[in-house]
Amino acid sequence: MHSRENDPTARSDAVIIAARRSPVGRVGGSLKTLSVEVLMAPILRSLLADTGLESSRVDEVILGNAIGPGGNPARVALLEAGFPVSIPGLTIDRQCGSGLAAINQAARLIQSGAAEIVIAGGVESCSTAPWRLEKPRSLYELPQFSQRARFAPEALGDPDMGSAAETIAQYYSISRDRQDAYALQSHQKAIASQKSGRFQSELCPISISSTTVIDQDECPRDSLTLKRLAKLPAVFQQEGTVTVGNACPINDGAAAVLMVSSRLIPTLTLPSKLNRGLQFVDAIATGVDPTMPGMGPVAAVQKIVQRHPNLNLDDVGWVEFNEAFASQVLACLDALAIPIERVNPGGGAIALGHPYGASGAILVTRLFTDMLQPDWFRSNVRQDQCGHSPSTDSERLGLATLGIGGGMGIATLVKAVDFYSNFRN
Repeated sequence: MHSRENDPTARSDAVIIAARRSPVGRVGGSLKTLSVEVLMAPILRSLLADTGLESSRVDEVILGNAIGPGGNPARVALLEAGFPVSIPGLTIDRQCGSGLAAINQAARLIQSGAAEIVIAGGVESCSTAPWRLEKPRSLYELPQFSQRARFAPEALGDPDMGSAAETIAQYYSISRDRQDAYALQSHQKAIASQKSGRFQSELCPISISSTTVIDQDECPRDSLTLKRLAKLPAVFQQEGTVTVGNACPINDGAAAVLMVSSRLIPTLTLPSKLNRGLQFVDAIATGVDPTMPGMGPVAAVQKIVQRHPNLNLDDVGWVEFNEAFASQVLACLDALAIPIERVNPGGGAIALGHPYGASGAILVTRLFTDMLQPDWFRSNVRQDQCGHSPSTDSERLGLATLGIGGGMGIATLVKAVDFYSNFRN
């Protein structure tokens, strides 16, 4: 551990000074040949290049991963990236919330004084994830393939996420028309972002071979229309409303942030462009009914607001909400009274994709880009698509949130800060 000024046990703020993500590929698509460590390694190297820090200074690498390959992918990935063998790695699994949980864990380590520089994020390769094979109970039974691990005991209800999305649509009266309209908007915003170059600073191109480099998200569809969406059949329930068009695809992808102690910032020699960052304010993980896991963000966000009496959701200018299913997003936004226009301004997972273990880290990466480039954002996106610009105060606060299989929600609150006015005096 590095030396600290003053009291080494004093609480420090955790600040994200760099964030990167891979393009998101469709399962069996552009990134299908890459294992999780190979997919993550370029992200880790990019974070070091962005900040000018040596890998030997990193105290810990924490990555979320949900469906494989098992073991400790974080350790394998950091070694694949060329980090010294002295750097430890930790892999955590909170299913779809894994990447955000990793970032929250990193922030808590820094706040406690247990670390000063941590890389945290998530990675998922649905294309290379191992098959699940259930062990037979006797020699006379054949092994059976399993689609997924259990999210909750069967006695409480353990639905697949798609079936749970149908339950939410019915319980909260989210119509098929609303779901399709939301899905179309997600694709339109993602396409607009791709065409304007809005993702350029956060994307880390991934080399597949000496002649093939993937530098763009694979799933956004420019040709999508409401008419085409309306023709798609329900997938999870007869006469249902959830379709492949208003649900996220299955994906490969990786994302991570580099987080440092605020007390360390005055001592760092950072590139001149790195004069702002995202300060970790608070985070919550909570449980809800396992039969409606998509409502987890409501409970998580409400708990954050309760812990901060002076905080109103109207004060939060940037909201990144994982779009597993349009029905879930709409039900949560209705419950929280958050206008759709303030959510996922660059498009969400319905268009961009949902690589489970990486998705929470992708949300924070999106916040990092948008919140630290407000002038660019106002002139290119927010004014055109939402019809207004956020206030100066609200521009400083951002929220990332997800629903999680098994009935959980997770939310993280961050604040844009200027290094010189906040940490160098």
